[in-house]
Order: sequence, then structure tokens, then C-alpha cells
Amino acid sequence: MKTFFISLMTVMILFSGSQLAGQDAAAISKKSMDVVDMGSIQMDLTIHILDNKGNDRIRKIRIITGTFDDVNKTLIRFIAPPEVKGTSLLIYDYEDKDDDMWIYMPALRKVRRIVSSEKGKSFMGSEFTNADMSRPNQSDFNYEILGTELYEGKMCWKIESAGISSDVRKASGYSKTISFIDQENYLCHKVEYYDLSGSLHRIQYISDFRKQKGSNYIACRMTMENIQNKRTSQMTVDHFETGMQFSENAFSPSILQQ
Repeated sequence: MKTFFISLMTVMILFSGSQLAGQDAAAISKKSMDVVDMGSIQMDLTIHILDNKGNDRIRKIRIITGTFDDVNKTLIRFIAPPEVKGTSLLIYDYEDKDDDMWIYMPALRKVRRIVSSEKGKSFMGSEFTNADMSRPNQSDFNYEILGTELYEGKMCWKIESAGISSDVRKASGYSKTISFIDQENYLCHKVEYYDLSGSLHRIQYISDFRKQKGSNYIACRMTMENIQNKRTSQMTVDHFETGMQFSENAFSPSILQQ
């Protein structure tokens, strides 16, 4: 009986510990997203899309963001080169349900909703995906602290996030991610993406963080390396303005064609 009691207590302690670790992992992940949340902002970025031979295609985009009734809204417009100018992506990022996404391509002269099965696909030919352009809903994922690791002189938590269902995993295009989150300031420096078969697919490197008022930062360089096809895409922030005031009409699907 004594042995059984000790074993039962051990199981209870381990179970409680695993629950706490899961809660801590989710809290760390949320803090990591919050620390780079700048609210209303306008940014101009350059995207370099390099194939496996080093050929470089350059795209320039403008992003504006705003929050209305707890819905984070993002409008992405391509401003150069001429062949993609006017192409636009609109994202409604909800806390408690799947995001809404719309795309407008001038050649088709039509606004089209992006369905869940397309969110894991390439964002305009780059190694980033449509899903990478929005903030994930935390309730769709399970989180776990895998340990700690020194990354470029910074001690980081290794946080695994995995979709809670096959539908979530299919929509995102990956089975899990492992994020390297700085223990000092919660900045995420690196993310490993694993495909639906569990193989390493892409690695994102995030750098050139610029501190703003309070404890928030803007990440000004994001590099996505595709391990499987040897292609790389890089987004670099050329200019940004925070504290912008946009009307909600600026984020209407009907605005995409203008």
C-alpha cells in the first residue's frame, strides 16, 4: 500500500508538473508575440526571393495594421515591380476563430477569399506562406518547453507548438514548430518548421530588432530558408511609422481593388 501511495503521488506530481510546463510554454509563446505587437503601424519592406541557383527576384510591399473591436487587421500591398504592383492581401486576425484572408490580383480584377487549405501555401512565390503573414491563434496549438539552448550568445527557451488537430496542421502546412525565444527579453530569434510528415522543412531567422517605447520591438529582418528545396526569401523593413491612425474602412475587402 505504501508503495502504491508513493507511486500515485509521483504520477500526480509529474502530471501537475507537465500541466504547469504546458501553461508556462504557452505563456512564453504569447509573451513572445506580444513583445513585437506594435498595434497600428505602417511599414515598407523589400522582399528578396532567391532560388537554389542564387537568382534574385525583388518585391516591394507596404503593410498597414490596425485593431478594431479586438480584431487585428492587416493590409499588404505590392508596390513594385510593375508586374505585381497592386496585388493585395487583407487579413482579419481573430482571437477565437480562424482568420479571414482575401487576395486581389490586378490581372484577374477580382477579390478572392483565401480558403483554409491555401493558408499554408507560398506567399507570392516566396518561401514565406500566407499563414506566416498573420498571428496564430494560441488555442489551436499545444505548447511544450523542450529545454534551453544557447543561440548566438543568447540563452533561449526551445518552445514546441503543435496543432491540436489534423485540420489545424493541414491549414498551417506544418506538423509543429520549434521556436528559440530569448529568456531575457522574450524575442524569438529562430523558428524551425516541420512538414506534415515530421521532417524539417523551413527555418526562419529573425534579427535586427529595434526597440520602441516601453518594452516592444520591431523585427526588421526575417529570413526564411527552405531546407528541402534550397531556396531562401528575406524580408527587410526599409521604413516604419508607429502610432498611426487608420479608419476601419482602410481594411475593407472592397478597398483592395482601389
